[in-house]
Amino acid sequence: MTDTTPTTMSSRRAWAGTAVLSASLLVITMDMTILNIALPTMSRELRPSGEQLLWIVDVYSLVLAGLLVAASSVADRWGRKRMLLIGYTVFAVASLLVLIADSPATVIAIRAALGVGGAMVMPTTLSLIRTIFADAKQRAMALAVWSAVAGLGAAVGPLVGGLLLEHLSWHAAFLVNVPLMVVAVIAGAVLLPESRSDRPGAWDWPTVGLSFGGMVALMWAIKKFGKESSLLVPAAWIVFAGAVVALTLFVRRGLRQDDPMLDVGLFRSRPFTGGIAAALGSMFALGAALLLLAQWLQAVEGSSPIKTGVQLIPLALAAAAASLIAPKLAEMIGPRAVLAASIAVSGLGMIVIYLPPGELHYPAVVVSLCLVGAGIGSLAVGSVLIMSGSPEHRAGNAAAMEETSYELGSVLGVAILGSIASVMYRADLDATTGFVDLPDAVTAPARESIGAAVDVAGAAGVPGLADMAGDAFTVSMQVTSLVGGVFMLALAVLVWFVVPKGTTLEPAQAGEPVSG
Repeated sequence: MTDTTPTTMSSRRAWAGTAVLSASLLVITMDMTILNIALPTMSRELRPSGEQLLWIVDVYSLVLAGLLVAASSVADRWGRKRMLLIGYTVFAVASLLVLIADSPATVIAIRAALGVGGAMVMPTTLSLIRTIFADAKQRAMALAVWSAVAGLGAAVGPLVGGLLLEHLSWHAAFLVNVPLMVVAVIAGAVLLPESRSDRPGAWDWPTVGLSFGGMVALMWAIKKFGKESSLLVPAAWIVFAGAVVALTLFVRRGLRQDDPMLDVGLFRSRPFTGGIAAALGSMFALGAALLLLAQWLQAVEGSSPIKTGVQLIPLALAAAAASLIAPKLAEMIGPRAVLAASIAVSGLGMIVIYLPPGELHYPAVVVSLCLVGAGIGSLAVGSVLIMSGSPEHRAGNAAAMEETSYELGSVLGVAILGSIASVMYRADLDATTGFVDLPDAVTAPARESIGAAVDVAGAAGVPGLADMAGDAFTVSMQVTSLVGGVFMLALAVLVWFVVPKGTTLEPAQAGEPVSG
């Protein structure tokens, strides 16, 4: 049974609860990007192998994506507030354990524990917002705040990380979570209501195993293809095939059950499907834009980590503003138009990187960041369609699917567009006059990445190499951004046709089934 219905909460308390949920989400999304700033210092001190370094980076998202379905299902049964507070605690304790981290293996274990905490928190914040607001307009605005904070955290993370590491050790990138999570536990216990689903679906261990194994395998395979910048990776293909089999069995099992643990029948709702597609596509653009532009600012423009964080702030500000404006705009012209237009704006933002003739400069990048950020505002409307396009007892299911689309979209953006950029970078560098005449000890690391090229150019006393690599990376980034932009425009057209005409932000769209 549902312990606390939305109508029992005052509006003031509901908004205070939203503030707690959004603030905790800010910490978790920041944590995803702070690590990128801490990695160089961490690597120098712990000296991880190449494989260990990859696991330090990847294990968080692998564990998080694999546990989203199970964690949201447990929360629906056991209590969403209870699951959230335990997730906060797990996140805080795991972050505190960094004080005893003296090896790469320990850091990998800590990152895995953080993934467990993140899986408990991220979908539960969404499902609680779905249940504590009875009014559709207030719920839409609360989800807009949630989306704004999510985008803000991802972009502000590098700035916070740079500030911390300017004065403290790499441990600070983890320890900063502890006091914030303690505050979240206390505030959540006081302000948030408990809620459960009255029809959570039957608990099914095979479904849990298939969802976890399938998602972990899928994420790992995509990341592996991206890191190798090649499709000729037999191990990745084997794991990918296993993921397809596991997820196919997972979907078929859910469709055949009368009361499935995860209701994949939610995709019969076209607004829900359009919202999922928008979320995935938006994170595809955001993940790739942050990856390429952060590298370009540091390696080509020579910006410090702190300055890079500052230079990326336009994206965060535009995303936050657009998220807050999008629901109001959707009431005026309809969510279908806002959703499709927002994705198209993100696509145009990526194309802007390709357009400037001659040398690329930061002012053009600011325009791109603002457009991509404004497009990310589609996440707000997409979240409303996802959560309103599902019945309240399936709020946990909807939240898990939305969070999965965020994770998968970001991984796909980094892997696909990052791989295209890497392949083009090497090809353009090899075609640069004078590059092939340099010794192999210089050219081999330079071909691996722009960062390695800048480092080896300074160490070997070949300043011209940094210019060659910078030009090659800029060209590769511009062409890759064009490819990503065209993809986003195509996605905007798809979303326009998927979301029915006349769709509103109100729950239970007329004529649209919401579950099997």
